[in-house]
Amino acid sequence: MSITLSESATREIKKIITENSLPNTDTRLRVGVKGGGCSGFTYLLDLTEEPIGDEDEEVESNGVKIVIDQKSLLYLSGAEIDFMENTLQRGFTFKNPNATSSCGCGHSFQA
Repeated sequence: MSITLSESATREIKKIITENSLPNTDTRLRVGVKGGGCSGFTYLLDLTEEPIGDEDEEVESNGVKIVIDQKSLLYLSGAEIDFMENTLQRGFTFKNPNATSSCGCGHSFQA
């Protein structure tokens, strides 16, 4: 599995962990997809302290632990999570090589 975080995404995730007084050693970024959105699938991001499940994979990118379930991994293998901030938008974006198309907002995709 190869899901990576850009430097800006790593900084933002670590900032959120610190600001919310979450334990650095137990907190993981859960990444996934679900059906829906204007293009078919929607990206999911969440910080969790729950242990990984039997169907989960865990990797580390830039010091951040990432957990993903097996079904989502089919759609996200090779993806990079980035963080963008400009005058119009602020948030996480996905550079997903498995997406055949995506919506204008970048929060959903088609595989």
